[in-house]
Amino acid sequence: MTDSVIGALRAALDASPDDAGLREHLARLLLDAGRGPEALALLRAGLAADPTQQRVLALAVRAADLAGDAAAATAYQTVLNALYLSEQRPPEQQAPAAAGSPPAGGRPAPEYWAGERHGMDFPPPHDEADRPHLTPFDTRWQALGGGVTLRDVVGMTDLKERLERSLLGPLRQPELAQAYGKRAGGGLLLYGPPGCGKTFLARAVAGELGAAFLEVTVADVLDMWLGNAERNVRALFASARRRAPCVVFFDEVDALGRGRQLTRHSSHSVTQTLLRELDGLGGREGVFVMAATNAPWDVDSALKRPGRLGATLLVPPPDLAAREAMFGEFMRGRPTRDLDSAWLARQTADYSGADIRHLCDDAAERALAQAMKRGTVQPVGMAEFRAALRDTRPSTREWLMQARNHVLHANEGGTYDELAELLRGKRLL
Repeated sequence: MTDSVIGALRAALDASPDDAGLREHLARLLLDAGRGPEALALLRAGLAADPTQQRVLALAVRAADLAGDAAAATAYQTVLNALYLSEQRPPEQQAPAAAGSPPAGGRPAPEYWAGERHGMDFPPPHDEADRPHLTPFDTRWQALGGGVTLRDVVGMTDLKERLERSLLGPLRQPELAQAYGKRAGGGLLLYGPPGCGKTFLARAVAGELGAAFLEVTVADVLDMWLGNAERNVRALFASARRRAPCVVFFDEVDALGRGRQLTRHSSHSVTQTLLRELDGLGGREGVFVMAATNAPWDVDSALKRPGRLGATLLVPPPDLAAREAMFGEFMRGRPTRDLDSAWLARQTADYSGADIRHLCDDAAERALAQAMKRGTVQPVGMAEFRAALRDTRPSTREWLMQARNHVLHANEGGTYDELAELLRGKRLL
């Protein structure tokens, strides 16, 4: 369908070559389709008529990047930055500016502003002297992981035993661990299907250690101003050192520490900054770093090196005991009748915790529909759950099949041995 739309727009543009809006719309579609060279040729024709069109210049930067023409991308970005800067100054102060200098005032910077693109060394967009001593991270720490401990993690006995042996024990008794050559600290990478409780487990570890907890997402680190993401990473670890003992938890760490073979050069500096902060334990005693990902194969291998996120732990779908407990927990406070949680647990193999919650909500909605028809409270019973089960499927199976490919073809170093055992138990390997 996209090809036919693009063809129709090309025909329309041939008939009306001066229609700038049509040209821009066609270029956006080409970029969204990954056809950078075609979009670049189209945008160059438009810039030949008017080289001061900022939206077109921004698209040209993106198209040149996609086409692999770094020189053109740099040239377009330089012009774009200079044009934007000229709009920020009163007419009497407007003068040729250093290419790429960030705006000092005026309207907010657009999303395509890049003060440090393709190796250009532009001044930072904010004066460091204007920054408060405390960072935004200093106000977001939660005491004791929000009051959650491993006792709140039902079932998953093997997982908890491994955590206790390799991580929690040395952290609780650092002197004893040091006698055996193991220092407290370091990092742990949790991976597994979505919705299986990786974040909850990280909070439980913080609660076990009596440590402050901070959850960090991609939005907390990445920034439209190039260079600010690296500053955010440094500010985060500075805050962590002040709050030690503490647990820093990176959710979806693959978005921050994505393998450098999968990203462009502009993203490498964020990964490098994260690596420097994680490198070794010097100056970070009492700071424990945890991270979670659904795609461990996309995480930069340097991040998984010992001394950084060296310990890797699979968080599988909940086991039978955990699923039975979840049904009781998720239905607590709702009107129920004769629920057989053990039977439900047996019917929901491979369901994630999120899947089980959705199943409970679905069954409750069916009972609610009957209650609204009759005007009286109708308890949720096994009939509603059986009907809900017919309409739901475990969301983890797609992930397990994807993981199977990595176990088969990318497990030379034994990284995914634990995952391979899980797949064999499910007869998927």
